[in-house]
Amino acid sequence: MHPALSPTVLTELRRPRSYPAVSIVMSTHRRKPGNAQDPVRLRKLLAEAKERVQADPEASRADRIDVLEQLDRAHSEVDLVHAEDGLAILVAPGEHQVWSFGRAAPARVVLSDTFLTRNLVAAQAAERPFWVLAIAADRVVLWGGNQERVAEETRHGFPLVRTPDAPDPQRKERIGDTPSTFRDEETKAFLRQADIETGKVLAADRRPLYVVGDAAALALLDAVGSIAKEATEQIPHGGLAQADAETVRRAVEPAVRAHAQREISDALAELDTARGRQAFAAGLDEVWRAAGEGRIARLVVEENFRTTVRDDGEHLVPAEAGEREAREDIVDEVIERSLDTGAKVTFVPDGALSDSGQIAAALRY
Repeated sequence: MHPALSPTVLTELRRPRSYPAVSIVMSTHRRKPGNAQDPVRLRKLLAEAKERVQADPEASRADRIDVLEQLDRAHSEVDLVHAEDGLAILVAPGEHQVWSFGRAAPARVVLSDTFLTRNLVAAQAAERPFWVLAIAADRVVLWGGNQERVAEETRHGFPLVRTPDAPDPQRKERIGDTPSTFRDEETKAFLRQADIETGKVLAADRRPLYVVGDAAALALLDAVGSIAKEATEQIPHGGLAQADAETVRRAVEPAVRAHAQREISDALAELDTARGRQAFAAGLDEVWRAAGEGRIARLVVEENFRTTVRDDGEHLVPAEAGEREAREDIVDEVIERSLDTGAKVTFVPDGALSDSGQIAAALRY
């Protein structure tokens, strides 16, 4: 299964595909007893998808055969042993992808000329992803993390590793001592390159950035570029450029938690300000209409808010799951629409928006 979502990946997933592009989405379970039925439910959804592809007169015979083969390949790559809260299988002629994500999603099979991505978009926003840059004089490692875990980033040229130059005995004799590692020009050039490469990563996937290293390394990175200055926080902690994932996670956890709390406080304060200037929407119906009009500047959603509705032509009204025209992932749809129009999305603890219908927004106008 694919390891991580990013804005770049989501943009690629949302481009048009050759018909039929098949999306299979379902909730999964991390542990017993719920996970016992996940393989059965997946097989049923795959069977439904195959039946619909085989019976679809709009798809050519060659494309039907190709998509059926891609569905089998995708199924073989599903890892339910390490399941999260949701699973998406995306298949089109010539390609298949399998995504596990940390957000529940209603079971559905969709045939279209694009993939169904709203649940993936909402999951990526809910994960509160961040970067950790661990620096040392001879090694710079980039880690991608979320609320649950961190994993070393091996794309974008990372890790950066420098082989130290052989010492110059004559230079040592002239100076009378070995020069400080963090004053030599080779180390400056190495960290300057790390600064540049990290800047490219942030340009493609903007997240909070935590820079970790000993005090001398942080000072030099700060001197040679802009990344350290722009970081969400600098954390003086040596040795993490050689550390394992769990050690890195523990080292940054207090800073990540503090940043999340600040973000929640800022979002709630922004809602209060919006309410005072009458640029405020509360409750799913109001927020859904504002999202459709592209008016949302900041969307705030309780973490576990889910509801099923249907559109009666004027408003969203409550509906039962499975009911005709019911929309079980309407909250994820609102999140996707808001992000599409440049809104910031913040998830807050359950109960934080109890007076606003569990979802609210500060509006542009």
